[in-house]
This record gives sequence, C-alpha cells and structure tokens, in this order.
Amino acid sequence: PMPPITNLPHSDMPYTVERIAADLRALGVEPGMTILVHSSLKKLGWVAGGPVAVILALEEVLTPEGTLVMPTHSGDLSDQALWQNPPVPPAWVEPIRQQMPAFDVDMTPTYHMGAIAETFRKQRGVLRSDHPTVSFAAWGRHARFVTEGHALTPIFGEESPLARIYDLEGHVLLLGVTHANNTSLHLAEWRANVPRKQMATGSPMMVDGLRQWMPWEDIDWDDTGFAALGVDFARETGLQREGLVGHATTLLAPQRPLIDFGVRWLERKRSIPTSDSTT
Repeated sequence: PMPPITNLPHSDMPYTVERIAADLRALGVEPGMTILVHSSLKKLGWVAGGPVAVILALEEVLTPEGTLVMPTHSGDLSDQALWQNPPVPPAWVEPIRQQMPAFDVDMTPTYHMGAIAETFRKQRGVLRSDHPTVSFAAWGRHARFVTEGHALTPIFGEESPLARIYDLEGHVLLLGVTHANNTSLHLAEWRANVPRKQMATGSPMMVDGLRQWMPWEDIDWDDTGFAALGVDFARETGLQREGLVGHATTLLAPQRPLIDFGVRWLERKRSIPTSDSTT
C-alpha cells in the first residue's frame, strides 16, 4: 500500500525538484556558490521525493562548480558521563566507553540532524570530515578543501569546515530553521574575546587501526543568543535574504560578514568582566 500523504502544504500542487530549484534561485542561490545548509524537511511541506528531491534541487542550482555542505554531526559519540535529558546511569558509562563502535565516516549515522543531512551524507561522491562528533559532509568543487584536516579540538575553530567556508566566502542557507541552528556562529564564538570554559570529553575512535576511547578537551560551546544575533545581523546589515522555499521560511546570508558581525556582537553581549579597582 502507498504511504499516507501527510504534512500537506497550502499549495495546489506538490513541491518538486523543479519547484524547489526555482524557489532557491528566487532567493538568490546561484551556480558556483558554496552553501552550508541547515534544514528541516517537514517545514517544506509535502515534497515529491522527500530529502532526495531537496538535495537534487540544491545541486541543480549550484551546479558541480558550486559546493554543497551540510552538518553531519554524531553527538551520540560524545562522553556519556556528560549526557542529560536523560542522563546515562553511572554504571553504564564505562561499558559504553569500552564497547561503543568507533566513528566511521561511511557508516556512522547523523544524530538529530534531520532527514536531508542524513540522506546527503550517503550520496555517492559526497565527502565527510573525519571528526567523531561534529563532522560535515560536502559535494562539489571544493568538497575536499572543506572537509580535509578537521581538527579534533577546537571542534569549530580555525581547522574546521566552518573556517574553510569562511575562506571561500560561502553562504549559510537556513531552510526552515533559524540562526538558533546556525553552527557557523560557533566560529564567531571561537574568534571573539569572550569568557569560555574548558571541558573534558571523549569519543570512540580508530587510532593506528585500533578502536580506542580517546579523551580530549574542548571549550563548552554556547549557542545562547544566536537567534537574536541573526535578527540583529539582518536588521543592521541588510545582507540577509528571506523567502519561501517550498512552504518553509528560508534565510540566505553570506557567512563571512555574518561571522565578523557575530564576533563584535558576542563581544558586546558576553563581555569579560573587569575587576573592581575601587578601594
């Protein structure tokens, strides 16, 4: 039996590759661009072909001269002792550390990234950065440049795909989501002179051909205020474009000026307290 048609949009026809591609072009996506996409499939309405149609539409518009990038994070491969909502029983932590399969760029699925990113990572010709918890996948002209050399820590620092997209003067496409989901703003957080905490974590990884639990340290990344940052960027710079792709409100912003703006914004909002010199 055919699956039931759910999530019907306010449209007289289904959304197709052709219609989604037309919406992307109208928003300002052009051939040759480098685009980092964060997405929610259900916000688009009913799409003929689901995530595959969305990916094909993006690639059609960008052409092979462009570069399509998506976050393919696997946060469930992080330190189980830090998990919340719900926490892992303390007695489970060590068995999980000893036996959870190591990160594998081909096999490890995404975790809470959505159907579009999970489908994209499995497409033939897509490359994926070798990071156990915050990998990115890329297709197109600069796919290797974006995904190579992703440092274990800091995960969103200068040796991350986010910094490579900055180098390429790429764009961020928020397809049915807001800047609250905009991972690029963590690069602004890294570059900003703001207070930050260190945290110990770890992941199962392959080291010299052997599966190991690899402890490592990173900063405690904080996305507080990212949605408000994005609103201020759009209002103060006029560089963000907004429109509908399918039934989803979609934002397109140039990543470099967004991050530069984000550095200044975060330094104002998260300023380092000065010591009271009064006596």
